[in-house]
Amino acid sequence: MILLRKTTVSFMLWLFCMTAKADELLIPMDLQQTNHLKAYGLAYYALQQGIDVEWLLNYRGGSFLVALNPALESEARLRGVVYERLSTVAVLQIKAQIESENMDSVLLEKAPKICIYAPPNKQAWDDAVLLALDYAEIPYTTVWDTEVLSGEIRQYDWIHLHHEDFTGQFGKFWANYRHTAWYRDEVEKNEAMAQQQGFPQVSALKKAVALALRDYIAQGGFLFAMCSATDTFEIALAALDVDICVAVFDGTPLDPNAQEKLNFANTLASENFEIISDPHIYEYSTIDIPPSYAAPLLGPEAEYFTLFEFSAKYDPIPTMLTQNHVSAVKGFMGQTTGFRKSHIKKSIIILAEAEGTEQVKYLHGNYGEGTFTFLGGHDPEDYQHYVNDPPTLLELHKQSPGYRLILNNILFPAAKKKKLKT
Repeated sequence: MILLRKTTVSFMLWLFCMTAKADELLIPMDLQQTNHLKAYGLAYYALQQGIDVEWLLNYRGGSFLVALNPALESEARLRGVVYERLSTVAVLQIKAQIESENMDSVLLEKAPKICIYAPPNKQAWDDAVLLALDYAEIPYTTVWDTEVLSGEIRQYDWIHLHHEDFTGQFGKFWANYRHTAWYRDEVEKNEAMAQQQGFPQVSALKKAVALALRDYIAQGGFLFAMCSATDTFEIALAALDVDICVAVFDGTPLDPNAQEKLNFANTLASENFEIISDPHIYEYSTIDIPPSYAAPLLGPEAEYFTLFEFSAKYDPIPTMLTQNHVSAVKGFMGQTTGFRKSHIKKSIIILAEAEGTEQVKYLHGNYGEGTFTFLGGHDPEDYQHYVNDPPTLLELHKQSPGYRLILNNILFPAAKKKKLKT
C-alpha cells in the first residue's frame, strides 16, 4: 500500500514537471494567428537554421511545430508571429488527435532553393508571389530565358513563373498599349533576347523556354504559376510546331490550320481548347473562364471559390497545398481568372473551384518526377488589377487566405521526399 502511494506521488510529480516545462513551440495557423504570411517566413527561417519543422496538416489551419529554440522565439516576436509554448504532454495530446482524425504530421527538413522566372524590367507589384516572398522575408533568385535554356534553373528546387506570355504575343496588350513606352520596351527586350539566343522570333524563343521548363519539372522540379503564365504555358506547349501568332506580333502570318495542328499530348493540364488569335481580343484561348458567370453580381463577394478537403494521411500533397484557416476564399480576377473544367485533363487534381460554375481556380498535377500547380487570377487582395495599379500592401492583409495558397506552395517542397511520393 505504501509502495503504491509512493508510485502514485512520483507519477504525479513527473506529470506536473512535464506539464510545467515547455519543450516545443506551436505556430498556430487558425484565427489565433495574427500574421499568417509572416508565419510561413518564420517556418522557412527555421529550416534555414537547420531546425526541422513539423507541418500539422488540418490541425488548427495547418499549424507548425518546432523544438523550443530561444533564437526562433525571439525571431517570432520580431516578426509579429503568434506562437505558443507547449509541454511534452500537450504535444502528445496533439499527436493523439492527429492520429485519430483527418490530420497528419509532415516533416519539413530543408529550406527549398527558390527562383522566380521574370523579365529584367519586372516590378514587385506586378506579381503576387514576389509580394508574398518579400513580405514573408523568404529569399529568392530571379532568372529569365538565358538561365532556363542553359539549364541553370536545375540548381533550384522550386520555380515560379512571373505573369509571362509564353505565346510570344506580348501579353496581348497590343490593341490598347502598343504606343506606350512600357509596351515598346517589353517588345524590344524580348526581341533582343530572342536574337541573343539564336531564335528568329520571340514566339520561337518562348516555346523553347516552355519546353525547357517542362523538362525541369520532369527531372524533379516544382513549378508554380499564376494568371497568364498558366494558360500561355499550355498553349505554347500545344503549339510547338505551329505558328499561332498573327503578323503584328512576329512578322509572319498565322498558320490558317493552327487550331487543327495543336498537339494536346504536349500539355500538362489542359486539352481540347481553342486558341483566340485576334490581337484585339484580350484572351488567349478558351482555357480561361472569365468572371462573367457572376453577373449581375459584382465584386469578390460574388465570386468566392471553395477549397476541397483531402485525406491528410493518404493525399498529403493536395492537403498541404490547401491548408488554410477558411474553406472559402474571395475571388480575384486576372488576365487568366480561372480554368474551364471541360478543358482540364482527367489526371489533374482540382484543388479549388467556384461552386456551381465551370470555373476551376486552383489545380495540381504530376509530370515525370516533379509537380506543377496553377492558380488563376493576378492578386488575391486586388480584385481587379490594372496596368500601373499601386502595389498591394500586405501589411494590410496579414491573414489573407489567398496569399496563404501561394505560400503553401513555397513550403511543400521542403517535405521529406518519401512523404511527397505517397
